[in-house]
Amino acid sequence: MSAAADDRAARGGPLLVACALRIEQVALRSAGHGSVRAADPAQAGAHTLLRTGMGPRAAERALRRALERPGTERAAVLATGFCAGLLPGMSPGDLVVAAETRDPRGTVPCTGTALLAEALARAVPGRTVHTGPLTGSDHVVRGQERAHLRATGAVAVDMESAATLWTAVRGGDRPVAAVRVIVDAPEHELVRIGTVRGGISAFRVLRAVLPAFYEWHRSSLLPRR
Repeated sequence: MSAAADDRAARGGPLLVACALRIEQVALRSAGHGSVRAADPAQAGAHTLLRTGMGPRAAERALRRALERPGTERAAVLATGFCAGLLPGMSPGDLVVAAETRDPRGTVPCTGTALLAEALARAVPGRTVHTGPLTGSDHVVRGQERAHLRATGAVAVDMESAATLWTAVRGGDRPVAAVRVIVDAPEHELVRIGTVRGGISAFRVLRAVLPAFYEWHRSSLLPRR
């Protein structure tokens, strides 16, 4: 290892990728090596995959436990999985890169949003990549509530990203990001998440995103100017 690589390793930490649902975990595990069970989130390969369970409380609890384990003190945290899009014209399989996450406790700015969006465009060519605020909810959002959230400036909503990133930054100074794949949009309301198993494009998109996550993580280890 070069001196520059040693220096980056000393300043940085591993990549922790957090998702909520088993189907999200399956997609990410099938994409490559390095995934582990939430029950044993030891570093393996290029990233650690943590399945938190559904909802903000589960996400906060699981991430807090993961960051208490040796070797994760400096971990970069990236929340991912599926989400509901809020903007007209969004389609299943579109990607959302959060510029910030929001929940009732406050706002968490994300790291390297532009770089991550560019890396995703290369990793999943032909897919639309949206950037903007990602808001949190403790329940599935539908109908008029979707319009209300859109009026706040948010581009998408999910149940775990805001809680995940809030917990991550409370535990120390670290790079954080959130990338979500749209399964539910104003013109494409999803009846139940199980229909993803029937071949919805979002599953295939989620399988393709890991190279972009690695590129984002490598950039977070570079000296900040």
